Amino acid sequence: MAALGNPDMLTRRIKLWDLNPHITCHLCEGYLIDATTVTECLHTFCRSCLVKYLEENNTCPTCRIVIHQSHPLQYIGHDRTMQDIVYKLVPGLQDAEMKKQRDFYQKLGMEVPGDVKAELCGLKAQLELQHNGDIKSEDKGTKEAGEERGEGDEDYHRSDEQVSICLECNSSKLRGLKRKWIRCSAQATVLHLKKFIAKKLNLTSFNELDILCNEEILGKDHTLKFVVVTRWRFKKSPLLLHYRPKMDLL
Repeated sequence: MAALGNPDMLTRRIKLWDLNPHITCHLCEGYLIDATTVTECLHTFCRSCLVKYLEENNTCPTCRIVIHQSHPLQYIGHDRTMQDIVYKLVPGLQDAEMKKQRDFYQKLGMEVPGDVKAELCGLKAQLELQHNGDIKSEDKGTKEAGEERGEGDEDYHRSDEQVSICLECNSSKLRGLKRKWIRCSAQATVLHLKKFIAKKLNLTSFNELDILCNEEILGKDHTLKFVVVTRWRFKKSPLLLHYRPKMDLL
């Protein structure tokens, strides 16, 4: 108990150098960006590094366990918690990454996605608040924002990047959706879409569905942003996805 009251124990500092092995990518040896975890062994890498690696391999780069014999990309998932930890531990990393993304889109003459704009504005505001020593809690800020808007002016849309999707049925065993055009967060996953379709079609389980892009079955943990970047890049919006009963149910 005496040790618990030791001020040296409570204020002990840990060097970032000691944490680097846990927050860096084994492939590029840089800090994790868009952290993505292999569901089989829970090793984490930068998404771009891992996707490029899995184009020619089907094993984990760290432990060499077989992820999947033919479709390893279906067994990886965005690790938002790990990415948040990395951004909080490494000063300026998120700010620098957002700036790189903005410069990348501007260089290509493309419109900067909504999530990049929102995060850049949020980071700027946060840095100003930190400089002034006037950081407010998220709950308090949300409450105040709600009071300013009023009940009739509430905005239920997220401020992050949005994806427009067309959901088409390509099986006679299922009916099409009455409203096949939807718009949702780029961080939503294929699993979210499965649950949405299952609810709309009154299916007993979302596990009865497969969702495909370019005739390729998508992994349930894939985010829509990942699908757009890897399977719909440079194609016009909306993202066209098809759904059907699982092959073993046909």
